[in-house]
Amino acid sequence: MSPDQEPNPAADRPDRLAPAARPLRAHARRNRENLVAAARAAFTAADDTVPLEGIAREAGVGIGTLYRHFPTREALVEAVYSAELDDVTNAAAALLDELPPERALRAWLRRYAAFVATKRAMLNTLHSGWASGRVATAATRERITAAIGSILAAGVRAGSLRADVAPDDVTAMLLGVFLSTAADDEPERTDRLLGLVVDALRPQGSS
Repeated sequence: MSPDQEPNPAADRPDRLAPAARPLRAHARRNRENLVAAARAAFTAADDTVPLEGIAREAGVGIGTLYRHFPTREALVEAVYSAELDDVTNAAAALLDELPPERALRAWLRRYAAFVATKRAMLNTLHSGWASGRVATAATRERITAAIGSILAAGVRAGSLRADVAPDDVTAMLLGVFLSTAADDEPERTDRLLGLVVDALRPQGSS
């Protein structure tokens, strides 16, 4: 600020938010959540090229409302991806609250398979997000690995999962499973391979 400029106390207030940072009102937040849910279902059933008008209709809003929340298809796809990532990483703690660690691991792997299926359906658009850095692949891997680590640690404490396997090892195993099944439309085969992952993580001598 130059010496002859008048200070603007309102502009300097720490609670003054830019329009994009203001919290959404309840109705707008509900519309956004409905749009993300409708897009998630549409992308998983087909792919990320489905007409946006159909997504808006399923969410119970007009196309103008969709564009107010998500100005581009890329913005909507990235919001769905972010919501899926939140769900799959938060699921680890939720499942451990309900199930013994070994069963929580099996349930979480099935949830992770659903995450991968949704991600595959959005690959056309996600590639541009990865290339631009808007979608951080390293951060995604870190969050997935942390979720796996929390289940492994609980299993080690309970004596139901091996102590000599690192979370990164499991992440690498999952990469192999999903790369090998990328061209398949056989969820049963994927589920069988995930069962073998769980078997490999049991302590030696356990059944």
